Amino acid sequence: MIVVLLNVYIALLALFVWLRFIPFNLFWKLSPALVLIALLVGLFIPMGWGAPSGPAAVLRNSVQIVPSVAGEVIDVPVAANTPLKAGDILFRIDPVPYQAQADAIAAQLKLAETRLAEMSQLQSRGTGRAFDVEQRQAEADQLRAQLEGAKWNLDKTTVYAPAAGYVTNLALRKGARVTTDAPVMAFIDTADALFGAEIPQVYARYIEPGQPVEVTFKAFPGTVFTGRVQAVLQAIATGQTQPGGLAVAPPDLLPAPFVVRFTLDDAEMARRLPAGSTGTAAVYTEHVQVAHVIRKIVLRQTSIINYVDPF
Repeated sequence: MIVVLLNVYIALLALFVWLRFIPFNLFWKLSPALVLIALLVGLFIPMGWGAPSGPAAVLRNSVQIVPSVAGEVIDVPVAANTPLKAGDILFRIDPVPYQAQADAIAAQLKLAETRLAEMSQLQSRGTGRAFDVEQRQAEADQLRAQLEGAKWNLDKTTVYAPAAGYVTNLALRKGARVTTDAPVMAFIDTADALFGAEIPQVYARYIEPGQPVEVTFKAFPGTVFTGRVQAVLQAIATGQTQPGGLAVAPPDLLPAPFVVRFTLDDAEMARRLPAGSTGTAAVYTEHVQVAHVIRKIVLRQTSIINYVDPF
């Protein structure tokens, strides 16, 4: 954009010199360099923190589906990338072993309750010991707890969608054996879309929640969407510390960009955008507002270039 403005100035300067409106002396010969410095110092450098811009992306929460019980898969009724509602069945594990376990514990519990009733009756007649009643009571309570666990395992043989969304990269098939220590599919939660932009630290000083945002995505060239800043994430990996047994080993610190989360005003578009969509976003702060016009023009140029630029 600065090149365009400078070329416009040079063209006007050449026209005025040709029309003899101004003399072509040393001052006017050096004026393009002076204008370039004025544009840099007075407009384009301040525009970096008055209307910062950076790459943007659409993110969605991904849930790793890990079975709570192991067994052979007997049914996978879902299809990849098909919308699902919360509670829809993702797959079923053979319930026979878990049903048998629950039935066996239920039978033992029934016998334990019968013995408990007999011991209680003997104690009430004065011919039984309180210790025997307490022992039978403990056995019955233990079996009840085991039965609850067995029923829980039986219920977990059917795996449900945790939220509205879809399964992607589905490779699970009937007959596969799953375990409790390995994810078997990735579930993408479509309830909330997360929009984030990376802003260099030097330009992030004036960004605050509620400020207007404009963003253009590669998937929708020629279109600029509006939104609002939601938050500036207060931590990045560079500032994270972990417990350890070693003294501090200072790494080579680089000024990694801050992540600015924002929302789109168009809720339907926010729902439609696929996870992984990328683009360019600009935040308009309350500072250097004269530069907002330039940033808007640059962003719209980027949106038009998206028609032919795949990168």
